[in-house]
Amino acid sequence: MKLSVNMFMTLDGVVQGPGGAEEDPSGGFTRGGWAIPHIGDDWGRVVGGWFDRTDALLFGRFTYQLMAAFWPHVTDPDDQVAARLNTRPKYVVSGTLADADAGWAGSTVLRGDLLAAVRELKRLPGDELQVHGSARLARTLHAAGLVDVYRLLVFPVTVGDGKRLFDAQAPATGFRTVSAETTSTGVTSLVFEPVPFTAGGVAVVDGREEIHVKEGALS
Repeated sequence: MKLSVNMFMTLDGVVQGPGGAEEDPSGGFTRGGWAIPHIGDDWGRVVGGWFDRTDALLFGRFTYQLMAAFWPHVTDPDDQVAARLNTRPKYVVSGTLADADAGWAGSTVLRGDLLAAVRELKRLPGDELQVHGSARLARTLHAAGLVDVYRLLVFPVTVGDGKRLFDAQAPATGFRTVSAETTSTGVTSLVFEPVPFTAGGVAVVDGREEIHVKEGALS
């Protein structure tokens, strides 16, 4: 399976608390719910497209417990997201969560060597092993080079301090843009695949600007 990271993100890079003020107030975060005013008619198509590819799900403990308290109660058979979340295998990374507390159907607690466990999961047949939310987990997977696809919904709002997908310690990475579109409410849907980081510069040669990219740059 490919490993994908799927996130809602503000224009200034925050991924914390998109769904409500009380969703994740950790660190004194008070601006949760920033995604809700921008949900439009085409929302289901975009996010539903993410879940079309879901064969298994990978969560950090906090996000797992947050979602496990909500999604099992969504029983509408026409809700594509709920159907995938409630029926697909789920893996939660935690050194403290007891098996008995991972009661969402199809859940397994991963302990010990996280990166080794994820590599084993990626070897399983299927389309995608998906991370939703779980910013700290996503950062760890990014740093280890295990993420194959990034899907980001970038909202036209800034909130200041908050949890970020890419923080100051993240390794430099290039990305290939697979697709980009704007929803009816101005949210930008972006799909990226990681590629090696490259850099370059601009010089004046015979009176003309020339761009030079270091060896290994994409053509």
